[in-house]
Amino acid sequence: MLVKRKHALRRPKSGASPDQGDDLSLTSARRYEAFGRVMAALATEADFIESCRDLTWWRGSDHSWHIEWRDGPYASEVATLLVEQVRDPDYDGSLVTRAGPGGDGSAVLDVMGVRFELRAIDPMGRAGVRARRGFWRLAEALDTTRATNTRHPWEELLGG
Repeated sequence: MLVKRKHALRRPKSGASPDQGDDLSLTSARRYEAFGRVMAALATEADFIESCRDLTWWRGSDHSWHIEWRDGPYASEVATLLVEQVRDPDYDGSLVTRAGPGGDGSAVLDVMGVRFELRAIDPMGRAGVRARRGFWRLAEALDTTRATNTRHPWEELLGG
């Protein structure tokens, strides 16, 4: 007796077909680990986070990462920061290498074998950010040693 199949076999929704093995998932894991290390390094720099407007990131079509911001530091300054900060205690040296020329507006890095393209739109540099008057800084807002006649910004925030 002949049995007809109504539906074709389906591929799993994960996107990987069974014959591709674990190589694809290891590559993807390394890509996201590199992204996490870069973002963790940037998060430790309050000047970077506070001075940037419109900080965005996305994955490129070639599985690279693109990070873009307005104002803030030059792309070459961020590249130098990442070369210094992204480290692994089990590995001698930096996990970041410069993959291309870097300037004020853009820089290209290789982080753990993953390409990162940094792009600064209308950057003013770290020195320019620090010299900018009227710029609200978290460090200054939380400084309790500064004597003023008015309430501290942190007192305003906490209602004290």
